Amino acid sequence: MAESRKRTSNGGRSNGGLRLAVPSDGAMYEPTLHFLAECGMPVVRPSARRYTASVPAIDGLEVIFQRTADITAKVEDGNADLGLVGYDRYAEGRIEGGDALLIMPALGFGACDLVIAVPDAWVDVDSMADLADLSVEFRESGRELRVATKYPRLVGRYLFGHGVNYFTMAAVSGTLEAAPAMGYADVIADISASGVTLRENHLRRLGDGTVLASEGVLIGSRTLLKEHPERLARAREVIERIEAHQAAASYARVAANVQGKSEEEVAAKVLDRPETAGLHGPTVSRVYSPDGKTWFSVTVYVRRSDLTAVVDHFRSVGGASVTVSSADYVFGAESAAYAALLRELGLG
Repeated sequence: MAESRKRTSNGGRSNGGLRLAVPSDGAMYEPTLHFLAECGMPVVRPSARRYTASVPAIDGLEVIFQRTADITAKVEDGNADLGLVGYDRYAEGRIEGGDALLIMPALGFGACDLVIAVPDAWVDVDSMADLADLSVEFRESGRELRVATKYPRLVGRYLFGHGVNYFTMAAVSGTLEAAPAMGYADVIADISASGVTLRENHLRRLGDGTVLASEGVLIGSRTLLKEHPERLARAREVIERIEAHQAAASYARVAANVQGKSEEEVAAKVLDRPETAGLHGPTVSRVYSPDGKTWFSVTVYVRRSDLTAVVDHFRSVGGASVTVSSADYVFGAESAAYAALLRELGLG
């Protein structure tokens, strides 16, 4: 079995090549490509008909486009080293104790909920407890409550956990929202972002009927990353870029010119407020001004939540030409996500 997995995973590539599976269409397609571009890894796809692409920023990284529902399976069976997919699809498709592992959760794109929704006409059904009671009534009348969903594992577990013990899963292949109106399901469990589609189809989510909150996650193959150091090294590049870009979203670069007698005096003025210390304190350097005054350029990376207080403090100490800019990446002393991956693989 191990040898078969290795042959399947190579797929004509060298052991050092890294294969990243991403959604080929649907709601996650554009957000995933936009996310990669924001992280400095734009995908170059020569044609919309091609299901492979490259990422010039990282040598040896190949992108393969797959149906969202298939990405977790591709990682599980060794046909992809990494995958970007919604947490809902990962949770539904992963094998307990299998090869696919969660590397980076909550990447900040593709946010949605997997919810239980009932027809508007069911005015007495507002909670999962009401649905549980209704399932008993259906049972006593000689039939089961029919639930249409593409997430049978997650939904079945959720229903049982909330006392809905009598139900059947309706077979579906297309749009779920029409199932109750067409008569082949009573309720649905589906992904919802804004709730508009549910409302337009005369459905409403139950108040406590959120099965799962989901957004984009990065997953990886335990076997492939552990057995191929070259692929693991490229995976580190992907992980670090994502992590550093996410960290940068919380910080801003503030620069100002401040008068003073020395670098030490200016630094002391700036550090008079703890918010202005930023990541590691200010960088202070002499400005050779033509006006003959002693100016110093101060640069500091601060939390965006502290931005107003920091700018006000620079003004209070005589700061001039205060500018604020965004950082593309903020790399820490080490990558916490990569260190966690190494521990998970037994390599750290």
